[in-house]
Amino acid sequence: MTVQDVRAFNRFYTGVIGGLDYGRHLYAPYTLTEARVLYELAHAPHLDAADLRGLLGLDAGYLSRILNRFEDAGLVFRGPSDSDPRRRRITLTARGRETAALLDERARETVAALLDGVAPADRSRLAEAMRTVQDVLGADKPSAQVVLREPRAGELGWIVQRNGALYAAEYGWNAEYEALVARIVADYAEDHDPHLERVWIAELAGRPVGCVMCVRGDAPGTARLRLLLVEPEARGHGIGDRLVRAVIDFARGAGYRDLVLWTNDVLTGARRLYQRHGFLLTAERPHRSFGHDLLGQDWRLTLRGPGA
Repeated sequence: MTVQDVRAFNRFYTGVIGGLDYGRHLYAPYTLTEARVLYELAHAPHLDAADLRGLLGLDAGYLSRILNRFEDAGLVFRGPSDSDPRRRRITLTARGRETAALLDERARETVAALLDGVAPADRSRLAEAMRTVQDVLGADKPSAQVVLREPRAGELGWIVQRNGALYAAEYGWNAEYEALVARIVADYAEDHDPHLERVWIAELAGRPVGCVMCVRGDAPGTARLRLLLVEPEARGHGIGDRLVRAVIDFARGAGYRDLVLWTNDVLTGARRLYQRHGFLLTAERPHRSFGHDLLGQDWRLTLRGPGA
């Protein structure tokens, strides 16, 4: 393979997806970079400028000019960060959310039209080729090697086993917790609607290193995030973020209005992750479970407005 091979592929792919074709109004009136900034803010509402710079690899001055334009246009507002008062949190306004949703809809329609022209027999080959490109070019980035997929035979049992083992090792929780996880997984395995409920396995180097579930909640229009887990050796590479984002995207696409979850205050890393994605703490209750006195917490993320 030569440099020219890679450049030729880049020109071909850019043309296929219409990344530079503003006549198709894919991103108009925004640039591709501006559209990407809006996308990240829409899918991780509690980002600050430093987070965006690191996530997108943008120059600080360039990003600042983009955010200034967005603020002038009423798309974003800046407030103090929850985690560091020296930073400014960037949040989409109602107009900003509408704009991001419009751009996302255009992108989905464009990709759907592209796939309509691909024969069903070729789609799996195309998907495998895309994964190969990601695996090879992202080989030095552990998070890029992670694949989110549906569980294979036996891996629902893996979810139960790893939850029981990890929470016992890290928090000293007893078998009550493993029994709770087993009931949740068994209920899903016995009866679930694949259009409204889903399980993800995060795979790294050919083995599972994380999981999460999206199931129907108790209230109509409400989904529940359950059993988020990332193996200790795989932490720090954004896998938890990818799993939570997968649940949010799925729940929004399935038409849920709200996404809720229950956790405990001792799980500080998970709580920071939920906050970063826009979840709000709605209730706290002390309880005695899993062999410990704990403070249970309910968190909620609004996916759609009441009139949507």
